[in-house]
Amino acid sequence: MYPLNSIYLPFLLFYNMQPTIKLSRDQHIWAYNADMKPVVSVQPGTVIEIETWDCFTGQVQKESDTLLTLDMTRINSATGPIEVIGAEPGDSLSVSIIDINPGPQGAGMVIPQWGQLIDKAMSPQTRIFTVKDGMITMESNGVTFPTRPMFGVIGVAPASGEIGTFFADRHGGNMDDHLNGIGATVHLPVFQPGGQLAIGDMHASMGDGEISGTGVEIGGTGLIKVDLIKGNAAGWPVTELKDSWITHGTASNIQDALKHACDEAAKLLVDEWGFTIEDAFIFLSVAGDLGIAQNCHPMPDGFAVAKMRVPKISRAPKPFNI
Repeated sequence: MYPLNSIYLPFLLFYNMQPTIKLSRDQHIWAYNADMKPVVSVQPGTVIEIETWDCFTGQVQKESDTLLTLDMTRINSATGPIEVIGAEPGDSLSVSIIDINPGPQGAGMVIPQWGQLIDKAMSPQTRIFTVKDGMITMESNGVTFPTRPMFGVIGVAPASGEIGTFFADRHGGNMDDHLNGIGATVHLPVFQPGGQLAIGDMHASMGDGEISGTGVEIGGTGLIKVDLIKGNAAGWPVTELKDSWITHGTASNIQDALKHACDEAAKLLVDEWGFTIEDAFIFLSVAGDLGIAQNCHPMPDGFAVAKMRVPKISRAPKPFNI
């Protein structure tokens, strides 16, 4: 496994957040299933060191490795599942992302038919990125920029059936929100006993929209802490940051996804924090930020992920009134 970022070690030791469980990338899933069984069971409050593959499961190592050379059945593995003991439908499984340490090399792609610039790009093509000391270098042109590591896939077992790790829905999954990085806590609605958490699709960096279909796809190691909020959950995953709440919505088109994200934000304001729907509507318009996490897949088989940022204020200091 890649070593954890030494910058965070004093913090982790002070708060007694040394990992008690280490989970290898070899223990992974390709789909979230209502009936899937855990590879490990942990108590709420457990700190876990989790290793993940890149989204290509190690298949892309050089620029000649393009989409045409890949085994597409080996895309977006998610490490897990992790059972959190005591998690029941109606709870929130809260995943605090303490640290993410990407490996030394990642890749990005131009993918046929995907993204907003595909009509102007030669495709398919691959670019290799190296990662060192918190900086990313695009090997084709020498451009460097800081890392912004995050997990693209984070989710739990769905209410019914099976949802591939390529997709996102109310259970989470391939949300591809770059805000799901170090310092974030992702509150996932629980649909099955134990939650059955699985995480993957690490990026050293990814922009809003992920317009070519990839971030800097990379493997590595993360440190997470799992907790429960009993008896209350949102309808979709909610990401908690130091200064805001991020609601999410997914759909086959971006307009419906944006609507779901707004609906969820308004629901929190009304149901949990006592706003009227009219006050919530206006407050989100004047103080919230509506955005796109991911919108690169062609229709009708693709999907989009939207998000709404709700600022933390004294009226709304925590995710759920319990």
